[in-house]
Amino acid sequence: MPKLAAFPKGFIKPLVSGQMSIYEWIKLADGLRIDGLEFYNNFADVKDPANWPKIRKAVEDTGMVIPMMCASPDFTMPDAALRKKEVEHEIKAIEMSAALGAKYCRVLSGQRRKDITREEGMGYVVESINACIPVAEKLGITLIIENHYKDDFWTEPEFAQMMDVFVDLVSRINSPSFGVNFDPSNAIAAGEEPLELLEKVKHRVLTMHASDRYLASGTIEDLRKAEGGSAGYVSFFKHGVIGKGLNDYDAIFKTLKDVGFDSWISIEDGVDGMEQMHESADFLREKIKKYWPNYQPR
Repeated sequence: MPKLAAFPKGFIKPLVSGQMSIYEWIKLADGLRIDGLEFYNNFADVKDPANWPKIRKAVEDTGMVIPMMCASPDFTMPDAALRKKEVEHEIKAIEMSAALGAKYCRVLSGQRRKDITREEGMGYVVESINACIPVAEKLGITLIIENHYKDDFWTEPEFAQMMDVFVDLVSRINSPSFGVNFDPSNAIAAGEEPLELLEKVKHRVLTMHASDRYLASGTIEDLRKAEGGSAGYVSFFKHGVIGKGLNDYDAIFKTLKDVGFDSWISIEDGVDGMEQMHESADFLREKIKKYWPNYQPR
């Protein structure tokens, strides 16, 4: 049976800087009536392992759990020593995930650097992910790679942003401790069809980011031109209330239901405030109930 989590997309920068406490976010999210909270390994409060038991208890005392960890390794660096540091950073995120009770930890490919070829990048990424898998297996963590757009703190888009590269990468890693975190909006950011990507990877999807995006102005082609060279997201490609954007959630959920999906769906919304996240949670509860009638909201 799917369960509903939330990621604090609208609060990520203050949570990373420490301007906002993780306990403030836990209190806000408790009102969403969801089952879990997805964490990010760069939140200021989780960087000290001494805080992990207290943070885990604060979440679990609400009746929620921490099912997923969002991490953003950059495995496409040509320098082997720098890639090794990224592997070590990901392994720390895996260890953090286990300590907080999570079962899933995100990996990415890295930035789409102009000074590497596709095959060079593919080799760097596959080698790096394979270096993380033994630790994940030992700790009972499953690595999930997202069809990603661009980390908030990166200057270049994702190496495996485009469907053909992403599908190729996923096919090269054959481990029960590795799968896909599907984000339909990121396929739109790539100028591609989310349902086409989902059809290609549906048997590898283990978790999902529920998001919805819209173009406040311009076109996807304008997005392509604007995305490179500046940190974070392009301003006119916006997160919005789920169900009011460009994604077809009936088609997405039907596809997932048909392949037996029964895992975590994490809300990625709230950029314009908690009211939007409440709307998104309400929308997703109804949709989940439609396709999984036995779902019992918290």
